[in-house]
Amino acid sequence: MQSAFDVIVIGKGMMGVAAARHLALAGARVALIGPDEPRDWAAHPGVFASHYDNGRITRTIDPSADWARLARRSIERYGEIESRSGIRFYTEAGCLILAREEEDRLAAAKRAADALDVATEHLSPYALAERFPALAFSAGDAGLYEASGAGHINPRAFVAASLVCAVLLGVTVLSKEVRAVEDTSHGVTVEMIDGTTLLGGKALVATGAFALQPRLTGVPLDLSVFGRTVVFAEIGPDDAARLAAMPSLIRDAAREADSYYLLPPIVYPDGRTYLKIGGDPTDRALADEGAIRAWFRSGGDDAAAAHMARHLSALLPDLRPVSLHHAPCAVTKTVHDLPYIGFPTSPRIAVLTGGNGKAAKSADEIGRLGAVMVEKGTLAGEGYSGDFSPVVR
Repeated sequence: MQSAFDVIVIGKGMMGVAAARHLALAGARVALIGPDEPRDWAAHPGVFASHYDNGRITRTIDPSADWARLARRSIERYGEIESRSGIRFYTEAGCLILAREEEDRLAAAKRAADALDVATEHLSPYALAERFPALAFSAGDAGLYEASGAGHINPRAFVAASLVCAVLLGVTVLSKEVRAVEDTSHGVTVEMIDGTTLLGGKALVATGAFALQPRLTGVPLDLSVFGRTVVFAEIGPDDAARLAAMPSLIRDAAREADSYYLLPPIVYPDGRTYLKIGGDPTDRALADEGAIRAWFRSGGDDAAAAHMARHLSALLPDLRPVSLHHAPCAVTKTVHDLPYIGFPTSPRIAVLTGGNGKAAKSADEIGRLGAVMVEKGTLAGEGYSGDFSPVVR
């Protein structure tokens, strides 16, 4: 199969589908390529994505002004994507960030929110206990609470909704895995593992952790990929009702082992209701593509899961989970803590990767910036102070 496209987007995750939608909105002829979620992770030999989940926190409050802006612009477009696709993925439940009263983390997040005219409320340790009596907060913790325009999104549903919008705009979608990208003087040739090829003017590689290897980008990007474990606590009807008004929650501590995030009750595809907690106590580096694939097939880390279960028990001492299980995930970190958006070397192969553990909520804006970069070759004038340029090893 051969066809000519202006842009071929490789990677059908949250950033990739968003980029494809925005490119099509700008009038480009777009192909979007990426495999679907595997049914059996343990037996799957191919690539994985990190959006295989029903719950990710969304909020504007963030100590980084750029990350706050990425989130706010994305959140403002949630309604449009839901309306055009007919698929709901956003739940407004509020978001609460916890940190020690004497530290600057909450003040920095409030400054970034104020700059975007986002309403927040500072809660003292005493006010926290009064506002959220079901939660047993650590002594000395204060909070910054964003009640509206925050909560959680369903990543699977976001991808599905964005795909519907993209197809309505004429995007060609192929559920295949890409083997290689060839850069030529007249464009790019994208070869899939079944041997079929596509021809395009440019390629945008949005493959998350799998951008670590240069087989698609053509150059080794300076990325660090870490395996993460998330714990799912199945809860019964009584606990679900008791915790129905709970916000999404992030504890931002000085020590990584004391930091975690927790999502409120969410119904998953198996029909059961879960709380999800994450926050590995240590980093598990994944050095190459083989290690990443093996990690996703592994089921996660038992010790990390036990660590998070202890956090959950301390925060919700009255919780009586029906069951506990855990699953693997991965975070892709960049040198400058912002996504890599740009052309590392070739003017025909751009990259869009590096979520740094906080990109799900901001995926639509990150994808839009990827589209802008492909179209214009620059992000100047987009309102960000940081540098999104890819860094090569």
